[in-house]
Amino acid sequence: MVDSRPVTPPGVGRTSRGRVAETVAADLRQRILSGTATTHLPTQDHLVREFGVSYPSVREALRILETEGLITTRRGSVGGAKVHRPDQASAAYHLGLVFQGAGVTLGDLAQGLLRLEPQCAGDVARRPDRMTAVVPVLIANVEASAEAVSDGVEFTRIAREFHDLVVAFTPNETMRYVVRSLVALWSAQEQQWAEVISSRGGYPSPAAARGAVRTHRRLVDEISAGRADEVERLGRRHLAATQALVLEHFTDDVVEAAPARAARVTQVGSAPHPGLA
Repeated sequence: MVDSRPVTPPGVGRTSRGRVAETVAADLRQRILSGTATTHLPTQDHLVREFGVSYPSVREALRILETEGLITTRRGSVGGAKVHRPDQASAAYHLGLVFQGAGVTLGDLAQGLLRLEPQCAGDVARRPDRMTAVVPVLIANVEASAEAVSDGVEFTRIAREFHDLVVAFTPNETMRYVVRSLVALWSAQEQQWAEVISSRGGYPSPAAARGAVRTHRRLVDEISAGRADEVERLGRRHLAATQALVLEHFTDDVVEAAPARAARVTQVGSAPHPGLA
């Protein structure tokens, strides 16, 4: 008996499903970025009915969004995927992939930050509302770091957060997002390095940590006074000194994306810092 059903060329079904999945992913991506979807996406059952597509197409669309770091999926068709708005941590990971693929070294990343981060700090010192919006948050961080000087890994984490906080208060949004991504990428490398060195009884010594705390206090004082040029000068000198501790061992190492991804996973689900949302 001759089978009269039409023959589908190899790959056509898969290509069509891929296009459908891209269309569904584009719609869901827009919902996430616009804030329409804030916590969870609808269940797979709901999405199949809403878009009139197959389960494989919906699952492929969700995989696309998960690869982009916009959602975390759960097994099965219930309990819709958790939404993650893109931030400096996710941007740092994707930027890290680009840098790693291009062979960008830690030394090169350090030089880029050395040009951009102090400029952000100077702009923060020019904010007319710095005494109410900025200074209290920075003081709280400095006090927390002062209490952690005997714990190398924890001190490094808090001290690096100081740099992120300064950049987070930069008035220009483009500079804020771009430089925060670079800071997050560098911080992920430095945190990994601190864990290795501290396990060997190395950096940071309590004396070195206390010196960093004093410098952070002085930066806060200069920001409070609105002395932008001095903030930039001091910030550049301090950043170069802290970078030197890493670059002494790893300057020619290629930037790795994995530490930024680990930091992103740790951060997912945490609340934004007061005043930075």
